[in-house]
Amino acid sequence: MHIVEFTGGSLRFADAVPAAAPADGFVWIYLDREDFARHLPELQEAAHRLGGSPLLDVHAKDLANPAHPSGYDATSVYDLVVFRRLASLAEVQLNGNHDPHTGAAGAPRAPKPQPFERIDSRAVGFVVFDRLLISVHPPGCQTAVGFLQRQADDARLSVDSASARNRVPQGPDDLVLRMLNAMVDSYLDLRRDLSEALEQAQVELLKPHPAPHTWGALMHARGRLHGLQDLCEEQQDAMQEWLDTLRELPLSTYGPDPLLAQQRHDQLVARARDVMEHIERVLRHARRLEQAAETAVQIHFAAQGQRTNDTMRALTAITAVFLPLNLFTGFFGMNFEHLPLIHSVEGMWLALLLLVVLALGIVVLFWRRRYLTR
Repeated sequence: MHIVEFTGGSLRFADAVPAAAPADGFVWIYLDREDFARHLPELQEAAHRLGGSPLLDVHAKDLANPAHPSGYDATSVYDLVVFRRLASLAEVQLNGNHDPHTGAAGAPRAPKPQPFERIDSRAVGFVVFDRLLISVHPPGCQTAVGFLQRQADDARLSVDSASARNRVPQGPDDLVLRMLNAMVDSYLDLRRDLSEALEQAQVELLKPHPAPHTWGALMHARGRLHGLQDLCEEQQDAMQEWLDTLRELPLSTYGPDPLLAQQRHDQLVARARDVMEHIERVLRHARRLEQAAETAVQIHFAAQGQRTNDTMRALTAITAVFLPLNLFTGFFGMNFEHLPLIHSVEGMWLALLLLVVLALGIVVLFWRRRYLTR
């Protein structure tokens, strides 16, 4: 369990939960989900002392559930936000590595997951009080560590105290919105890889004989895109509910100074709208990719139908070339005594010449009419 105090435009790490929240800041407690049950009594005591109310049992179960969907719930004292972030490459490789020979120490590293395999998510839970934030992350989550590293770098490199104060979150809800924005940006970064992977599948499907695994990969990609759309819709619903709550709260909730309270309210609403706009961009891109996958399937069948038509046209043209020849040979093959040229020495050569001329004439005619092409 890690404890961070934000106060006076700066942050510091604490060894234990403070007795009271700072008057000009707040306390952030973040821990892995594996340690949540072990530290739950300590968290309940901190929530009661710093936040004014312990966590409800149902909310504690939601925070401990790694499969919980994105959602929002509120009480009279705190807000609960569950948001599913994109799994890291290491997490995807760990979950997808079922070969006992590839995961052991000293063994070769597992191959890099395909882009559609990376559409995997992990639940992150936030309990937002007025002066306290409790966040529960999956094991190895870099969201909190990366955010703290950036905050520490900004505080160390900044010279202007006002600028440093603006970079530091003004409250638990501001901190949560910043982390949510970073989580959604990871989905936006994946868009290019998804587009390139789908373009490769489209090129493969346009070949006369696509690889056998292409269809399975495309159907798997469609399923992943459906899952991404459901995930984005859940995130949108959660953020919309929280945004409605932020708008309905009185300005006195954000501070005693009406001007500063209005500024903080507007800032939070703007950040929440920005997160929702990023989620909407991911959702639109997922829908475009799904439409592109459907288009690729339709183009594939259209190309196969065109190839079938070309083959049938060629076979029909060849049949049309030999049909007059069969008629000619059938006429002279009749068992009659009196037929032209059958008793002539030059008859065979003349008939052969007529057959060749007739065949060539039909081929040239079909070629000019484009019934036959290269």
